Amino acid sequence: MNARDLMTENPACCTPDTSLKEVAEMMCSHDCGEIPVIENEQTRRPVGVITDRDIACRAVAEGKSPLETTARECMTENCVTVNPEASLEECCKLLEENQIRRILVVDEEGKCCGIISQADIAREAPKERTAEVLQEVSQPA
Repeated sequence: MNARDLMTENPACCTPDTSLKEVAEMMCSHDCGEIPVIENEQTRRPVGVITDRDIACRAVAEGKSPLETTARECMTENCVTVNPEASLEECCKLLEENQIRRILVVDEEGKCCGIISQADIAREAPKERTAEVLQEVSQPA
């Protein structure tokens, strides 16, 4: 099994200039907690990710307006990616090593073509491996 088999294809993406209100609306309409931030719609090259926690901690808790604040101001840069042929084990290791709950999948051109979450791993990996990933990702930083 590889990343292509696990991933949610063509995830909703935003650009660095997308307002937090729009990002939150995307999260609601796509029932997700993370949106890849891409350079632009043409390249779809990831430049970061923004999570519901990023919005809560880096904007709302600091009193910033979600109407006036952009993804750029709250996003996490240096996102971790894999290619569609990455193995299930490679995906698990990257989640654990980086203590993250989701990983972006990029094609040979560097375009964001998918996203893999812990839930995707839980549905496909052996129970013991899923437990290991959850335990490692949940360790205090």
